[in-house]
Amino acid sequence: MSTVHAILALGSNLGESRDTLSAAVADLADHPDMRLAAVSPVVRTRPVGGPEQPDYLNLVVAVETGLEPHALLAHCQAVEARHHRKREVRWGPRTLDVDIITYGDLHLDEPDLTIPHPRAAGRAFVLQPWAWMEPDARLDSVPVAELAARAEDLPGLEIFEGD
Repeated sequence: MSTVHAILALGSNLGESRDTLSAAVADLADHPDMRLAAVSPVVRTRPVGGPEQPDYLNLVVAVETGLEPHALLAHCQAVEARHHRKREVRWGPRTLDVDIITYGDLHLDEPDLTIPHPRAAGRAFVLQPWAWMEPDARLDSVPVAELAARAEDLPGLEIFEGD
């Protein structure tokens, strides 16, 4: 089986977010065509956009997958559903959000899936954990650490040590 290196971003701000993120990482890896390659530190971040809501916990994972992009999307959405994700308010609070950030070097722009993720290059809550996890990572040939350093939401991002 040929595999592709993909980056997934996970976030949660409802319920027991730390436990949800840990379980979701395990659920994502619990597939015959998925292998967990790396997991970033968990960060606490303020919400970006959307209504007033609690802070998020976010992390990034690297996976090696044999799933095609739409099959990977379906798997990510199934994991979200397992954790009671409801899509009621755009950018609203959620028990779990799983986004495909990259899928190898693929560029895809379809109604249901855009890769790389269209807003990833400006979001410190994706970029900084990714840069810590994979210091040499690049997004469209730009170092991820460089993108993180100029992201507007970098102030206030902190490693989550638990409450």
